Amino acid sequence: MNLPVTRRFGPLRDKHSRPYLITAGLSMMADNIEHVITYWVLWEVFASPWLVGFQVISHWLPFLLFSVLFGGLAEKYDCRRIIQAAQILFALVSLSWGLLFLTGTLEMWSACVLLVLHGCAGALWGPAEQLMLHDFAEPPELPSAVRLNATFKSLGVLAGPVVGSVLLLALGPTYGIFVNILFYLPMTLLMIRTPFTGHVRSGHVHRERISILDTPRVLRTVGGDRVLVGMIALAGLIAVCVGASLQVAMPNFAQNLGAGDEAGIGYGALLFANGIGGVVGGILLEATGILKVDVRGAVIAAVMFGLTSLIVATTGHYAVALIALVLGGIANLAATAIGQALVQLRAPEHQRGRVVGVYSMIGSGMRTGNGITLGWLGALLGVSGAVAVGGAALVVGALLIAALIALQARRGLSA
Repeated sequence: MNLPVTRRFGPLRDKHSRPYLITAGLSMMADNIEHVITYWVLWEVFASPWLVGFQVISHWLPFLLFSVLFGGLAEKYDCRRIIQAAQILFALVSLSWGLLFLTGTLEMWSACVLLVLHGCAGALWGPAEQLMLHDFAEPPELPSAVRLNATFKSLGVLAGPVVGSVLLLALGPTYGIFVNILFYLPMTLLMIRTPFTGHVRSGHVHRERISILDTPRVLRTVGGDRVLVGMIALAGLIAVCVGASLQVAMPNFAQNLGAGDEAGIGYGALLFANGIGGVVGGILLEATGILKVDVRGAVIAAVMFGLTSLIVATTGHYAVALIALVLGGIANLAATAIGQALVQLRAPEHQRGRVVGVYSMIGSGMRTGNGITLGWLGALLGVSGAVAVGGAALVVGALLIAALIALQARRGLSA
């Protein structure tokens, strides 16, 4: 059978997938706008370090607990409706923040509830959003669709703080968070128009009972695929070793590099460099195809991400740190996009949603563990030392995963 020729930026040429990618970026931007506004208000009102820690945990813990369950829902039901439910939940959380700000009734318990609900909306959105890509893209173009989807979401992450800051300054937190609701509408409305359900191309709809205890069962059934397991393990390694530690540690890096007192410009440039790397990386990788969608490509990218994280944590030169952050953003996007594409391509069709859920559970949920390791190592070695250890551990771990996959492949050939 002759497969269609893979086109550069193919999904952006398609009338269905193009608006899907753009609206996904807008929703991700809205997600980050909410962080900018609400985190600022929560610090102003409560000034609680405990609440700052809970903000990180509440965002990622739902991925750890519910991703496989939500992946099962994506297998069983129309993914358009699940995406709409997630977007509506995002919007309702923003609306609730705004009402609490407007009435002056914000309390610690209500803030915690809304933070958890926001995390649940993100976890619910993820598997259904990925399954829709299988309908939009032909199999040869699926890696491109995954990469471009990650690129547009990276663009949303990059734009979120900028737009959020503008809304905060121009309208204040109350009306700024109300305006943010509008950014969730494009994807919600698009799901009314699109003819795809996440199951059109495969024709498979899960009929069995869904359980929160499906994770061990799914892991057992895919355990024989060394590449699939290796990519899930690599995603977990990236999450635990580096995760969100670069963003959290950025003020420390700025201070160490002598850029902490430049009206925030030096600090902001470091944050921007880390974010722009993901956007530029997605465009470059799509345009050049320099890294293949295979284990080697994923491992090379993960090793590069570990090395650049190590450089950022240990260098005393601002320009070197800036360049390393850009390269690290490129490498991080490449590693996660390649891993995601391999998992989706190799997942059994009848379990694809739950396997994607496992990948999300490990790749996103394990960032909760990164906060714990960063805090523990930070107390012993300082924040920079903790990030350096994480970067080095990622390099060693990625090479070890590659070696184990290669060893099992040789054993399979000699058997």
